[in-house]
Parts: sequence; structure tokens; C-alpha cells
Amino acid sequence: MKLDHRDFMRVASETGLDGAQAERFWQALADGAAKRPGFDLVHVLYYFGGLIVIGAVSWFMTATWDALGPNGILVMSVLIGAALLALGNTLWRRSEATRVPGGLLIAAAVSTTPLIVYSLQDAFGLWPGDAPGNYHDFHIWVRGGWAAMELVTISVGLVALRFYRLPFLVAPIAFTLWYLSMDLTPIIFGSDGYDWRDRQLVSLLFGLAMLVTAYLTDLAARRDFAFWLYLFGMIAFWGGLSSMDSGSEWGKVIYLLINLALIALSVFLRQRVFIVFGGLGVFGYLGYLAYDKFADQPLFMFVLMAAGLALVFIGIYLQRNRTAILAWAESTIPQGLQQFRPKG
Repeated sequence: MKLDHRDFMRVASETGLDGAQAERFWQALADGAAKRPGFDLVHVLYYFGGLIVIGAVSWFMTATWDALGPNGILVMSVLIGAALLALGNTLWRRSEATRVPGGLLIAAAVSTTPLIVYSLQDAFGLWPGDAPGNYHDFHIWVRGGWAAMELVTISVGLVALRFYRLPFLVAPIAFTLWYLSMDLTPIIFGSDGYDWRDRQLVSLLFGLAMLVTAYLTDLAARRDFAFWLYLFGMIAFWGGLSSMDSGSEWGKVIYLLINLALIALSVFLRQRVFIVFGGLGVFGYLGYLAYDKFADQPLFMFVLMAAGLALVFIGIYLQRNRTAILAWAESTIPQGLQQFRPKG
């Protein structure tokens, strides 16, 4: 609900507040709103600029690897990381208004950690086993040799988060945890002793652990910090689940039910990321029915079309009655479960 100054002053007058009191209340509300995190054009520029900085560092180091060598890359990456950290720290401490761009530069500094660790290992031969390959393979191949880079990056990210309480700092931590979930497979099962199903299982279980961590963070009233854990936890969990190709019809039905449960969880947890992935899973099951089970029955197209149109009109109805429907949905949750819901 949006409230402008004129409406506020009118309501204040009707409730008996004098002009001076109403003005103080309005100013307090305005100050509180200004301090809350928003996502306007300025924040889009902040985040887009921060992502460009991260991408530029990665591209530069990859493009100049042969020219600089591991020792040169190590020196350059340390200098760039230190410069980003120093500039980010300066902006963070300057004022409340510059904390977001400062925190984003600190996140960019954290993102240089894998490069620093890799070049350090490459320069001094500090590989626990065989070298995993070139640095640009880090984002392509699943290999246990990347684990040291990932563990150090997660540790550095946690230290940064301890001193700079910006939710976006959870992003490089959660992203690296997602990578670690894939690279753990050859460590657990051996570099030659694992197959695709092992990778699926590790991804699913690791993603589930991330989701539990996100939920506990969310339950502690740290919603902004939980988002990135929810997102990358869902990518790992749902990715592992969806890649498990069950040959039985019951397995596919169970997959559908799990995705429907994710949609229901989105209401309970107040997290839209669950409805996005749950919806993708349901859509995937409908695609399976259309292209595998009913491929030779053209009438099924009309059934799907009717279902799609029904969802559109249900969406229109929900939009018009959003407040009442949400209130009803929340009232159906048993009182005993309310204490386990994150605060909205």
C-alpha cells in the first residue's frame, strides 16, 4: 500500500493529531522507508556495475594467463583483490548511502579468491592430487581438485560477511557452495569410481542441506541473507532431482508430487523461488505427458490448452482477490505450525 503525504495528514487530522505531531510521525516513517533496502534504478546500476567488475577481472586473468604466468597472475589477482577490498571498505564506512556499492565491491574482492588460490597452487605445485586443469575449466568441468579453491572462497566469504552485513555477500558463498556440491562427488567416490547417478545424489543431498540452512537463517529473521542460499540450494536440489530419470511411471508421479509440494512450501515459507522451480517441474511433467504418453492423441493438445487458459483466468482471479485469498491460505495453516514459519 502506498501512502502520500496529503492522505497521511488528512487521516491524522481526522484522528485528532495536531499538525506538528503528524509531521513528526510522517518524517519518522519517511526516514525508516529510506533506510530499508530497495531495488530502484540506482540499485540496478550498483549491482550491474558490481557484476561487470567481477566479470572483467575473470576475463582479464583468463586472457592474460599465458603472458603473465601463474606468478604474475598471483601478484595481479592479489593486488586487484586488495584494491577492491580497500575501495569497498572506504565506501562502506563513508556513509549509509554508500554501503551498498561498498559491499558490492567487497563481494567482488571475495570473488577473486578462487583465482588467488588457484594461481598460488599452480605457482608452487600445491595440488593435493593431480592438477585439475586450466583455470578457465573451473566453470566447465566437475573435478575434485577445485575443492580447495571453493573451501577457501567460502571461508573468506564468511569472514567478509562477519564484518560487512550485506545480504549480497551471501551470493558468492552460496554460488561456491553450489560448485562444491558438484566437485565433492569425485572426492567422495574417487576420481574414477563415480557415475552420473552419484553426482545426482550428491547434488540433491547437498542442495537439501543448503535449503535447511537457508530455512534456519530465514527463521532467525534474516530473510535477505537467506535468499541466495534458497536460490542456489534449489538449483542444486532441483537440478539433481530433475536429472534423475526414473524408468517407472510411479517415479515420475513422485517427481510431480515433490514439485507440487515445493509450490505449497512457497506459501508456507513465503519464498517465491520454490514456486518457480516447482512450476518448472510440473511443466516438465506435462511436457512428458504430451510428448511421450499422448504424442499420438491430438485431443490432448486441447486438454493442455484448456488447462493453460484455466491457469490464466485463475491468475486473474487471484490478482483481484489477492489479499483475501492470502489471508484465507494463511488461516488454514495450523496454529502449531505457525511458529515454524519465517516472518514475512
